[in-house]
Amino acid sequence: MKKRAITVNDKMQRNYSYTLVEDMGKNFDPEFKPELSPKEMLELGVFGGKYMTDCKKEFLKDWFERAKLCTEKHDPELNFFKINASQPLNVWRKKGWIYPEDPRGWFQWYCRYYMGRRIPDEDKRQIKRWKAMKRHIAQVKKNCAQGDHDCRRRQRQALLHWAYDSRKI
Repeated sequence: MKKRAITVNDKMQRNYSYTLVEDMGKNFDPEFKPELSPKEMLELGVFGGKYMTDCKKEFLKDWFERAKLCTEKHDPELNFFKINASQPLNVWRKKGWIYPEDPRGWFQWYCRYYMGRRIPDEDKRQIKRWKAMKRHIAQVKKNCAQGDHDCRRRQRQALLHWAYDSRKI
C-alpha cells in the first residue's frame, strides 16, 4: 500500500489532513467485521440523508451515485426503515462520543477507517462502541419474526447506522 494524504475542507473541518495507510476495505482489526460498506449504507438510506452532503470530495465518487441524501434537512423517509433512529449531534457531544478528528461521529470514523486511515487508540474506542450495538441484534431476534421489517424499525435502522445489516434479521 502506498500511503496517501487526504486533506478535508468541508462545513465541519478546515485543512484537516490524514494519511491512508491501508488498502481500502482491507486489513481491519480482527474484532471489527462490519456487514455493510459506507457506500452500501448510503445507498440503503441512513441518518435521514443529511449526514454526508458536504463530504463528497473526501470520499469516492461512486459512494454517492445512488446515495439517499438530502441537503436541506434530516428526512427520516430517506432511511431504509422510514423512521428516525438518530440523536442530534449535541447529544453525541454531551455524551463524549465525538473524537475531535471526526466531528460527525462514528460513521465519519468508519468511512475514514474503511478508506485506510488508522488511529490505534481511537480505532479501539470506536470498535468497542460498534461491538456494543450487538445487544440490539439480540433484542430484534428475540422479539421479531425473521424478515419482519416492521418489527422494531427504530432498532433495525440504528443497526444499519452501525454497519449491521438488520435486513437479514
